Amino acid sequence: MFIHCLWTYLKKYQKKGYGRLLINACIDDAKKAKTKGVAVVARKRPWLADSSIYLKNGFQVVDTAPPDYELLVKKFNKSAPNPKFKDNWDKKLKKYGKGLTIIRANQCPHTIRFADKIAEMARKTYKLEPRIVELNTYRQAQNAPTPYTVFAVIYNGRLLADHQISSSRFRNIMNKIIK
Repeated sequence: MFIHCLWTYLKKYQKKGYGRLLINACIDDAKKAKTKGVAVVARKRPWLADSSIYLKNGFQVVDTAPPDYELLVKKFNKSAPNPKFKDNWDKKLKKYGKGLTIIRANQCPHTIRFADKIAEMARKTYKLEPRIVELNTYRQAQNAPTPYTVFAVIYNGRLLADHQISSSRFRNIMNKIIK
């Protein structure tokens, strides 16, 4: 089983043990489903919890990917193989070719909102018609051009963002590229 998101939004509820409760609920669900364990991607940057909360809850780092992604797992069967990232990030980026591509998965309402705002700005400001790529299956996610498989912005085969960004941030990036 895979944890896509762990988020305690309001600061007043953070550091109160709710993350541990959420993780334990996922572990219980995975055991009931008779899976081999639970995996999660973590990082120290925006939009993902860092690995410390998972390490405190019995997970271990089994793989890393640039720039700072970690794949963690809590295995129920110690002899089960470790999951790993599918690399070749540059090769995966090249398949998107010329133009603007926004990759999103609808598992998070933020990805839809940010993607829609960026697409609108691309059309109005840069006269670019973005290609929106929806990731709907785990296989599509595993073959995404970044380890964070719910959002990416690619322009002419170059990764502009590997996590959600605002339309303002997108504009700042594009203004540096298109002078």
